[in-house]
Amino acid sequence: MRTASTLPQLFIAIALLSGLVKPDPEPLQDYCIADTKGSKAFFINGVPCIDPQLAQVSHFTTSALSKPGNTSANPFGFSITLTNTMNLPGFNTMGLTMARADIAANGLVPLHSHPRASEVATLLKGALLVGFIDTSNRLFTQLLRPGDSFVFPKGMIHFLYNLDSLAPAVVLAGLNSQNPGTQLTSTAAFATNPRLPDEVLKKAFQISGQDVARIRRNLGG
Repeated sequence: MRTASTLPQLFIAIALLSGLVKPDPEPLQDYCIADTKGSKAFFINGVPCIDPQLAQVSHFTTSALSKPGNTSANPFGFSITLTNTMNLPGFNTMGLTMARADIAANGLVPLHSHPRASEVATLLKGALLVGFIDTSNRLFTQLLRPGDSFVFPKGMIHFLYNLDSLAPAVVLAGLNSQNPGTQLTSTAAFATNPRLPDEVLKKAFQISGQDVARIRRNLGG
């Protein structure tokens, strides 16, 4: 049985271990260039590496974020372009992702979360209202001007809304996971496959069956 005198040491050890936990594991070598042409016959937590002797400078650079995305491809008016192991093989195992968000005039990156990463968003162009909701349902919002940055804590539901009715906005964001994951709150509820039972949605959102059908239709569910 542990004595009372050992309890502080136990708490300190837990705190230290908690501080060492990271979203992605630390790399065990200088770099691990993603093998984008290898066999996909097996699955691992990440992407296999090529021979380090075959590394080239092109593996560590990309222009993927230099071009605007198509904001008319969805009803919300936004487009997200990500770095990944296909367009930037050298970022494999580095524990980060970069993203470009193009948001049309009055466009919205709707309520969503990243289960495996925190995010820092920097506004490059336009005027944005951004915010997140914590687990106590507190809302934190901020109006961003070009050059301003905002942090979305890991797993918190958040949004980005373009206040300008005439001009688009551009955001550059960094996330501390190679695979942060993204879950849109609305489509997670109303556009699942297979569908959530209507009774679940009616009770959860206090809406009618007609409301469920209308929202599903609007979201493509």
